[in-house]
Amino acid sequence: MAHSTFKVGDLTAVIGDNAAHEKHRAGYNGVWSLQHNSAGTRSLFVPEVAGLNYEHIVNGEEPPDSKVFFEPRNAPMTFKQLSSSEGELHQPPTPTFHVESWTRFKLVAPHYLDMSFRCVAPQHVFPRGYLALFWASYMNAPVDKSMYFLGGLESQPQPLWSQLCTQFHNRDSTVRHRNDKLDLTFAPGRDALYKSLSTFRFDTPLFYGHFDDLVWLVMFDRTEGIRLTHSPSGGGGNAALKTTNPAWDFQFIVPKPEVMKEYGFKVRTVLRPRCSRDEVLEEYRKWREVQ
Repeated sequence: MAHSTFKVGDLTAVIGDNAAHEKHRAGYNGVWSLQHNSAGTRSLFVPEVAGLNYEHIVNGEEPPDSKVFFEPRNAPMTFKQLSSSEGELHQPPTPTFHVESWTRFKLVAPHYLDMSFRCVAPQHVFPRGYLALFWASYMNAPVDKSMYFLGGLESQPQPLWSQLCTQFHNRDSTVRHRNDKLDLTFAPGRDALYKSLSTFRFDTPLFYGHFDDLVWLVMFDRTEGIRLTHSPSGGGGNAALKTTNPAWDFQFIVPKPEVMKEYGFKVRTVLRPRCSRDEVLEEYRKWREVQ
C-alpha cells in the first residue's frame, strides 16, 4: 500500500511513500495532503507533491546527479498503515549515503499531526564529519509566504518575533539556533538552500505560517541540530492565483555520526484557525511538558 487516508478530529491527511498515484507525482513522500475541515478540500500542501517530505541526505560532497541530490525522494521506500491514526515510512539503506530511516506519522485530535524520525548509517560515508538531513514542505499558494519564529539577529540577545521571507531561492535561506556553532563545509558545486545562511538566529525551536484563515505551527523537541529553512518559490508556481508556492523547510544535523548508532527527533505540527502568539507558545508549552 503506497498511501492511506486518515481522518482524526478536524484533520484529514493522506500519507504515503514516494510512488506516483493519480495526481500525486513520483519522488515526493510524507504528507501528500493535509486539510482542515473548515477549509473545504483545499490542502495545505501543493496537491501534486507533499509536505514533511524527506528530501536530502548531505555529507558535504557534491552529488553527481539529481537522483543523488534528492536521494530520499528516489530511493525505494515503503509505507505501512499501523492504525486508524498512524502510519510509518521505511527507507532501507540508500544507494549512495547508506542511511536507513523510519518516519512515523500520527494524527491526534483535534488538530495535531506528529512526526517522529529515526535513522542509522551502516557505513561511514561522512568525510567532512557530519550528516545533514533535510525536509521540505511545499505550501499551497498562501498569500503570506513568511515563516515566523522567536529569535533575531546574531547581535540581538533579546528574542523577538521575527519574520523570514527570503526574496530569492537559495539566498539567506537557513536560520540556525543561537547556540549553533557547527561550521559545515561543502565541496564546490550547485547552490542549495542548506548552504545559504541567514543572519537571523532562532531561540525557541518552532515556526509558524499563515494559510488562508488557518495557522500551521511546526514545533521540535530539541534545538540541537535543528535548522529552519525558507524558499519563496520552492514549490513552483500557481498559475490560477498568479503566485508562487513557498517551501517551509527544516534540517536535522548530526555532528560526528557513528556507524549503526540511532539518531532521531520529534516534531508536532498544528493546523488550526488563526490564533494569537500567546496561544502559539501555549501549544508549544503543553507539548513539551509531555515529552
